[in-house]
Amino acid sequence: MNKIVDQYGIPFDKGLLKEVQTSRVASLQNEYLTGMLDGLTPARLANTLRAADNGDLFAQHRLFSDMEERDAHIAAEMGKRKLAPLSLDWTIVPPRNASAAEKAHTEWLLEVLTDAVDPIEDLMIALMDGVGHGFAPVELEWRSEGSEWLPAYFPRPQEWFQLDQARRNIRLRDMSVDGAPLAPFGWVFHTHGKAKTGYQGRLGLHRTLSWSFLYKSYAIGDFAELLETFGLPIITGKYYAGANDEEKASLLRAVVALGHDARAIMPADMQIEIEKVTAGGDSSGHLSLVDWCERSQSKVILGQTMSAESKSSGIGSGNADLHREVRRDILVADVREIAGTITRDLLYPLIALNRGNIDGLRRCPRLVFDTGEPEDIKLLAESLPPLVNIGMQIPTDWAHDKLKIPVPTDGQAVLTPQKTQPTPPTPPASLAAMAAAGGAASPAAELSDQLSASATPTVEDLLTALSRIVQEAPDLATLQRTLLEAYGHLDTADLTRHMAAAFALAELRGMADVRDEAGQ
Repeated sequence: MNKIVDQYGIPFDKGLLKEVQTSRVASLQNEYLTGMLDGLTPARLANTLRAADNGDLFAQHRLFSDMEERDAHIAAEMGKRKLAPLSLDWTIVPPRNASAAEKAHTEWLLEVLTDAVDPIEDLMIALMDGVGHGFAPVELEWRSEGSEWLPAYFPRPQEWFQLDQARRNIRLRDMSVDGAPLAPFGWVFHTHGKAKTGYQGRLGLHRTLSWSFLYKSYAIGDFAELLETFGLPIITGKYYAGANDEEKASLLRAVVALGHDARAIMPADMQIEIEKVTAGGDSSGHLSLVDWCERSQSKVILGQTMSAESKSSGIGSGNADLHREVRRDILVADVREIAGTITRDLLYPLIALNRGNIDGLRRCPRLVFDTGEPEDIKLLAESLPPLVNIGMQIPTDWAHDKLKIPVPTDGQAVLTPQKTQPTPPTPPASLAAMAAAGGAASPAAELSDQLSASATPTVEDLLTALSRIVQEAPDLATLQRTLLEAYGHLDTADLTRHMAAAFALAELRGMADVRDEAGQ
């Protein structure tokens, strides 16, 4: 049998995949692009959007493409939003309570999408075109490599599509009334803003941007005319009473030639007056409208305006980091929709064509973007030990997930804590000097030699050293000075412990001396 079930449970002929659907529609292959912006007016824009509401998407999406091509601000802001998903890591995860076969499907998909097919990142960028247009069609061309079916991605223009008569389903334009349904396993068809109510033709952000684009075009056009004529003198031609039309036309040509070439001829009995313009030109109105339009466009596309502003006063540049390039909630919503589309239109077909044995779309491994942000490592490092010490049971996997640190696999090399050697006690400088001077070897000097031979001094060694120092100190002041000379290089905590131990030994020695004097 050559039948296979698509993601909606409908059987179809697998042999249809040998040829892409658009190759069978000759009218699309012979279609040439034409601009939509020449002579764009509010009335023409309204008619274009109204035609899209009635099912004819051609003019609307050609206009949308021209907008993004000719408006530098829209192109820049849409570029930020389209590229934002590439900053996130992604993976393929199995369904809940996955069987061994489903886990194997997941591993195979991860390998294929990473190594064997066209970069999936190119597909993500193409699907993000749906943010502006409302939908993004990417046609799949399947090829056979050994025993496996693998796809290549070909983005198609939105002008190739139309709405059916119910104005709810998008079809391929094939010169029929309703259009052709999309071939199963032939498309990765992404629809943006699925939660929005209304007709399919109204889902794209370019519907909203089209009006600010039109207003900005008028403002820039008027501003260009102002710059073209600003500062030029006013030239007035005066003709005599009774001049005929030919004489008037001759005078007008002379005025135009004088303004353009600074030379002209005219009848002797006619006059030309040149008035110098002294008033200043005010362009603030035009530029204010342009600024308002661009700020509105940034709000619509990115959810904020700060990352698009970098003014000489510094306002905007410092706050751009706060706003990021794309507002976080918008980015999360975008990648969530893209992940669902790729799971439905790419992952399921890959498994169905190559591995079979899949229980519908609900048991299909799915694409997941890592939209979490790592916690502050320093903060957690300071917070977790006290919580663990009071008995709180914190799973290791939770800590790894919060810090975005992967759990090591079996046999994988991991970082280990560096072992620090305890600092051996240093004999008092005064006693060491006595030994160097040739005096009798003191107990401290003997202890110094003993500890030098020991690589890892024990607690007993430390107590012995402190005991010898206490024995040799005639009073507490000398004991304190000797301890500072011997252990002053230690940090505050270690020095405090050494001092406390030494004074405790001194107190015990004093108590022992009292007992000896009392004959006890």
